[in-house]
Amino acid sequence: MDRENVKKNEKKNFMKEVKRQKFLLFWSAVFVIYGVIFYYIPLAGWAIGFQDYKPQMKTNLLKIVLQGKYVGWKHFDYLFKDERFLKAIKNTFAMGSLKLIFTTVFAIGFAILLNEVKNIKAKKVVQTISYLPHFLSMVIVCCIFHDAFASKGIVNEILINTHILKSPFAFWGAPKFFWGLIVFLNVWKETGWNAIIYLAAITSIDPNLYEAASIDGAGRWGKIKHITIPSIRPTIIILLILNIGNIINAGFEEQYLLRNGLVAQVSDTIDVYVFVDCMKNFAYSRGVAAGVFKSAVAIVLIFAANTIAKKMGEERIF
Repeated sequence: MDRENVKKNEKKNFMKEVKRQKFLLFWSAVFVIYGVIFYYIPLAGWAIGFQDYKPQMKTNLLKIVLQGKYVGWKHFDYLFKDERFLKAIKNTFAMGSLKLIFTTVFAIGFAILLNEVKNIKAKKVVQTISYLPHFLSMVIVCCIFHDAFASKGIVNEILINTHILKSPFAFWGAPKFFWGLIVFLNVWKETGWNAIIYLAAITSIDPNLYEAASIDGAGRWGKIKHITIPSIRPTIIILLILNIGNIINAGFEEQYLLRNGLVAQVSDTIDVYVFVDCMKNFAYSRGVAAGVFKSAVAIVLIFAANTIAKKMGEERIF
């Protein structure tokens, strides 16, 4: 009888909790359904990467999956024998890794410095200005940087007027500078926006810790080193794990818009390769195969990062 009463009470409590949170459950269900329809069902389209797919006027995803002519790993084999694709993989990982490192470091540094600003009005002005580039289209940002670093751009003018250079330097024609310029572009555009989460984590730190540190004679740098950074460490680890999968998504717009024949060897990412070599040549199956490869690598990177964090005793996502 006691067990039956316990079960009945548990059921009543469960139903009460469901009724109490019915609004949240409803919207959770909406987002789950949305995710299934727009994120998971389209994954069936990966089948195209294993077929010799040709677009047809009257077709649907189910017919493509069930009636398509499968050719196995043919398109993957082609990709990994194509030197341009292998170079695209190298460029993607290089730019993706550099972007992750520098955008993370600058966002953390900016959040810490902004937290040290005591004047509220000045702090809000700086925050607003730093967020604005995030809302600019990448096309506009690329135009700004292209003109700024052009032979007659403001950067060359400053370098010549300060006698650092004797004549204009073609930044966009120098392969060794391309990765750095792309990273600089992304740091400028995203630092303010990326700093929001770190700033929120910093503001949630118990003020008593800083007061205790002041009593012990710690200065600003001592507080940052021994309180601020250790306190936001879990946030940093979680964001790194989540963002490490985006290394393979090094970008498309900035590389495609700023590329030229002189820097093609270092500018083409996997996305640029898919657009230029696959989509324009109607090699859709090859393009999907490249997309499947990207997704597989991203999943491996996230699981590897999460496993390493788990072994090190750090925060993790699962």
